Amino acid sequence: MIFIDKKNNKDMIMMKNLREFFVLGFAMIVIANGFIWTQIFRSYKDSLMNESLKKMQELTLRNEKLESLVSEHKLEGLEVTVTMYHPVTRQTDSTPNILADGTRIRVHKASEYRFIAVSRNLLKRWGGWLDYGDFIYLRGTDNKDGMYQVRDSMNARFVNRIDILESPGTKPYKFASAQIVKTTNVVAGDVNK
Repeated sequence: MIFIDKKNNKDMIMMKNLREFFVLGFAMIVIANGFIWTQIFRSYKDSLMNESLKKMQELTLRNEKLESLVSEHKLEGLEVTVTMYHPVTRQTDSTPNILADGTRIRVHKASEYRFIAVSRNLLKRWGGWLDYGDFIYLRGTDNKDGMYQVRDSMNARFVNRIDILESPGTKPYKFASAQIVKTTNVVAGDVNK
């Protein structure tokens, strides 16, 4: 026969109840803590999202304004300085017969190609609106108006400038104020490919 001490039994029950109370209390603290931190992170995330959304809207607006400016140049023409260059090492790099886009030319037939080099600020890779292979219409020169194709780029020191590729022996020329307009309409015979 097992003897059960009533006082010990009472103490055990009280200990069990106390342990359950602490476990339940701890669980409530953990749940409350989780809820509070979730609310804090949610409000922080919402404020960051609102801030990011405002910045995105501001950048979108600025981007639309810049695109508008760029499209004005495409439609109306951008004023540029026009010069010429020969495909010789003094005026290019060590491979004057290879243009920036990889096109190989015959040096003595350079004038026949109707290719141009543009200043880097006009090229898309540096934030401009022209790309290699684009056709532009040049106007405002004495006798060099017409369709040209972008195939080369100029030294970084030049801005809003184009260089017309000419065969060696062509006399140097410069037009301080001409306009270029990007076009997709190429008339057969205007540009020799």
